[in-house]
Amino acid sequence: MTGIEANSGFLALALPFLAAALAPVLTRFLKQHSCWVLALAPAFAFLIFLGALPEVAGGNVFLFGLDWIPSFDVRFSFRLDGLSSTFALLITGIGTLIILYSGGYLAGHRDQGRFLSFMLMFMGAMLGLVMSDDLMTLIVYWELTSITSFLLIGFDHERGAARRGAIQALVITGGGGLALMAGLIAIRELTGLTSLSEVLAAGDALREGSFYVPILILVLAGAFTKSAQMPFHVWLPNAMEAPTPVSAYLHSATMVKAGVYLLLRLHPALGDTALWTTILPLFGAVTLVVGALLAVRATDIKITLAYTTVASLGLLVMLIGVGTETAIIGAVLYLIAHSLFKGGLFMVAGSVDHGAHTREIDHLGGLGRAMPITFAAALLCALSMGGITPFVGFLAKEEIYHALEYGDPYHVALICAAIAGNALMFAAAFIVALKPFIGRMPETIHHPHEGAPTIWLGPLVLGVCGLVGGLFYGAYHALFSSPMASAAFGEPVAIEIGWMPHLNLAFVLSLATIALGVVIYLLSERLRAALTALLAAIGWGPDHGFDQAMRGLIRGAFAITNFLQSGRLDYYMTATVAVMTAALFGAMAYTGGWPAMPEFPQVTYYEWIVLALLLCGLFAVVVAKNRLTAIVSLGIQGFAVALIFMLMGAPDLSFTQFMVETLSVVILALAITRLKLSPTDHRPTREKLPDAALAAAAGAGFGLFLLAVVQRPFDSVLSDFFERYSYAIAHGRNIVNVILVDFRGIDTMGEIAVVMTTGLGVLALIRVRVKRRNPRPADPMEVTP
Repeated sequence: MTGIEANSGFLALALPFLAAALAPVLTRFLKQHSCWVLALAPAFAFLIFLGALPEVAGGNVFLFGLDWIPSFDVRFSFRLDGLSSTFALLITGIGTLIILYSGGYLAGHRDQGRFLSFMLMFMGAMLGLVMSDDLMTLIVYWELTSITSFLLIGFDHERGAARRGAIQALVITGGGGLALMAGLIAIRELTGLTSLSEVLAAGDALREGSFYVPILILVLAGAFTKSAQMPFHVWLPNAMEAPTPVSAYLHSATMVKAGVYLLLRLHPALGDTALWTTILPLFGAVTLVVGALLAVRATDIKITLAYTTVASLGLLVMLIGVGTETAIIGAVLYLIAHSLFKGGLFMVAGSVDHGAHTREIDHLGGLGRAMPITFAAALLCALSMGGITPFVGFLAKEEIYHALEYGDPYHVALICAAIAGNALMFAAAFIVALKPFIGRMPETIHHPHEGAPTIWLGPLVLGVCGLVGGLFYGAYHALFSSPMASAAFGEPVAIEIGWMPHLNLAFVLSLATIALGVVIYLLSERLRAALTALLAAIGWGPDHGFDQAMRGLIRGAFAITNFLQSGRLDYYMTATVAVMTAALFGAMAYTGGWPAMPEFPQVTYYEWIVLALLLCGLFAVVVAKNRLTAIVSLGIQGFAVALIFMLMGAPDLSFTQFMVETLSVVILALAITRLKLSPTDHRPTREKLPDAALAAAAGAGFGLFLLAVVQRPFDSVLSDFFERYSYAIAHGRNIVNVILVDFRGIDTMGEIAVVMTTGLGVLALIRVRVKRRNPRPADPMEVTP
C-alpha cells in the first residue's frame, strides 16, 4: 500500500486499540449502550479491508510499514494478501458482532468497561498478528495475543478456576511463543531473511538448508501450543472459565486459529517434506479423534463446543500436513466455515445460559418455544457444522474427502480419522443445537426468555452467512476462499465446488459420516458413560500433568533458591569471589593472555613508605580482635591508594578517594556498632585457610589481569576525544570533572541516588533497632494531644 492506502491500513490496525483506550470511559457514561459506539471501530476496520478485497482477490499483495529499528533491519511492516485479508475480515467482522453481544451479555456488570477494553486489545493483537510481515513484528503481536487472552480468560479473577485457566493458557501458549521466537530469530540469523515476504520468495532456501529440522521443530512448537494440538490441548477447554463472549471470539476467528494461520502462511516455505507430511498429519489426526470423543463425553455446552474446536483444529493441521492443493483447499474452506458456525454456536450457548441460567445439557430441554430466534440460529450453525448442503460446511467436508481419497494405507488411515472425527462432531453439533430446545422443559428452569437483540443478532447473522456463502458459492470462492488458498499454497488456486451434490466417493463418504453421526447422537448418553468410565480408569492425563509440572517447577525453584540464597553473607561473598577468580584465570588461560613478568622497578623511599603502610593495614585487618577495629584498619588500604594518586600527580582523584574511603568507613562502622563486634572470627585455623587461599588467588588474578592490561599498546582514542571536547563542549578544563558531571552525568546522578538511598536505609534500620531496644520511658507530665 502507498499513500492514503497505507494510512488506511495503519488506521485499520490502530482502531481496536483506540477503542480499547476509550472503552472504560464510554462505558462509565453510556453503560451497556457503549457497545454500539465501540463496535464502530471493528466495523470501520472491516469496511477498510472489504474495500481492498477486489484487488486482493485479483492477486495483488499490499505491503506497507515503517522503519522500526533500522540498525537491526527491523521494520514495523504488514502484508495484505488473500490469506491475511480473509483472516482480517473474519477478525473484524465477527469481532463487531462479539462487541455487540458483549454489551447485552454483560449488561450491568461492574467491570464491563474493563472487559470491552481487554476484548478490543485482543482483537487488535490478533489483527496485527495475521497481517505482520516482518518476523519481529509477528513475534510482538504473537505474544500480545497470549497476554490479552490471559487477561480475558482470567477476567473473573476472584474464582480460582478462572485464575488457573488463565495461567495454564499463558504458560502453554507463552512457552510455545518463546519457541517460535527462537525459530524466527534462527531464520533471520541463518538465512538473512527478515520478513515473511522474503521467506516466501526464497523458495526452497529453508527446506534445503542444514538448519531446516530445528527451525521446523521450533515453529511447530509455537503453532501446536497456540492451536491446541495434543497434548497441548488442555488449555483450551479450561479457557472456558472466561465469559462466553471471550469463548465465542477466541474459538471462532482469533487465538486458536493463530497456529493454523502460521502453518498456512509458512506452508510454501516449510511444507512438502517428509517431516512436514509426517508430523502434522499424525498430531492432527490424533487431536481430531480424541477431541471429538471428549466433545461427546462433555455435558456442559461450552465444554462440548470447546472440544469440537480442538477436534477441528486437529483436522485443519492434518490437512495442512497432507499439503496437496486439494488438501489446502479443504483446510481453507473448513477454516472459514468453522469460524462462522463455531462463533454462532458459542453465542447460542451464552444465550441459553443467559435465558435458562444453566449450560448443563442434561438439565435443559423445551427452550425452543421460549427462545425461537436462538433455536433458529443454533440450527443454522449446526447444519453447517454437520456438513449439510447447501451450507459452507458441506463444501468444506466434500473437499476434505476429495483430498484424502487415495488407496494407500497412509491416506486410508487419515480418511478413517476424518470420518470418525466428523461424525462425532456432527453428533456434538446437534446435541448442542437440539437437546436444549426440544422435548420437555425441566421443572428446574424458570421463566426462560429470549435475550436482547444484541445477544441473538450475532449467532443469527453468522448462521445466515454460512447459508448464503454456500448458496452463492461462486462469489464466495472468488472473493474469499480462492485468494486464501492461493496464498497458502503458494500458487494460483481456483475453487469450483458448489452446494449441489455429485455422486462420487466423497459424497458417499459424506453420507456415511452423516449416518454415523446420527447413530452417535442417538447413543450419545451410552457413549458418554463409556467414555467417562474409560477416562476414570486411565486417571492421569495432560491436564493433571500440567498441575504436576507446575508443582514440580515451584518446588524446584524453591530448592534452588534456598541453595543459592541461604541467607549467609559469607556464602555469598565466597561464591562471588570464587566465580570472579575463576573468570579471571579462565579467560587468561583460554586466550593465552598471560602477562610477561616485568622487571622490578626503581622504588623511591616514599613509595616504600606507602607500600609499608599498605602491608601494615593488611596485617591490622587480619590480627584485629573485633570487627570495629578491622573496619577501621580496612580504611588504611584506601588511604594508601589515595596517597599513590597524590604522588602520581592526580590530586583530584586523591581527594575523591580520601572522601569515599572516609565515608565508607564511617557508614560501615555506624551500621555495625549495632551488631556484636567481638570476636571477629571464632573459627579454627583449618576453616580460615580456604578463605585465605581464595583471597590470595583473587588478588593474584586481579594483579595478573592488570599487568596484562597495561602491557597492551595504549589506545588514546578516548583520551584524545575527551581532551578535544571537554572544553569545547562542556567548557571545563578539568577533564575528570567534565567526564563525571557532563559526559556521564546521568550515571553520576544515579550513583549519588544509590548512596543516598543506602544511607537512608541504614538510618532507618538504626532508628528501628534503637527504638526496639531502648524505648523511651513515658513522661507522666507529657500530654498527648
